[in-house]
Amino acid sequence: MKKYLILILIALIIGSLFAVVQAAPAGKSNVAHLYLYEKTPGPLTAPWPIVEGGAWGKMTYNLSGFTFDFVFNGHGLEQGTEYTLIYYPDPWPGLDLICLGEGTVNAEGDVHIAGSVNTGDLPTDVDNVPLGGAKIWLVLSDDINCDVQFYGWNPTKYLFEGDVITFEDTND
Repeated sequence: MKKYLILILIALIIGSLFAVVQAAPAGKSNVAHLYLYEKTPGPLTAPWPIVEGGAWGKMTYNLSGFTFDFVFNGHGLEQGTEYTLIYYPDPWPGLDLICLGEGTVNAEGDVHIAGSVNTGDLPTDVDNVPLGGAKIWLVLSDDINCDVQFYGWNPTKYLFEGDVITFEDTND
């Protein structure tokens, strides 16, 4: 009889713990990830295919905050090339684009760019992107003017978004 009472007591304790774990809120992370890829340029009206085995990168960023905080690591790029990570607002030539950070590709073909930038909400009000989010690109530093827009276009050397993102500026 004692064994049964002990087993029932253990089962009740385990059941109670399980119920507490189930009732606890899962929470919502403020961290997101975006992959960027080398793509084959094509018509602007069609998706550009990702280059199999091509250069790529991953950006980890906060979905909201006082500033747009991110870390980007790119791989498979040409050594010594200077790149800028940007927010690109449609349409061409990206008027009011935002430069997020710059870096030079190392001997292993990698670039590391991290920053904390006052961007406001992304996408911005001037963005005409039909996808409902902001485009993040890694572009040649020589192809842009961070205060204005693109003035060069070498898409085979860029990394383009695998998806669009949103960022909420909570600094109101």
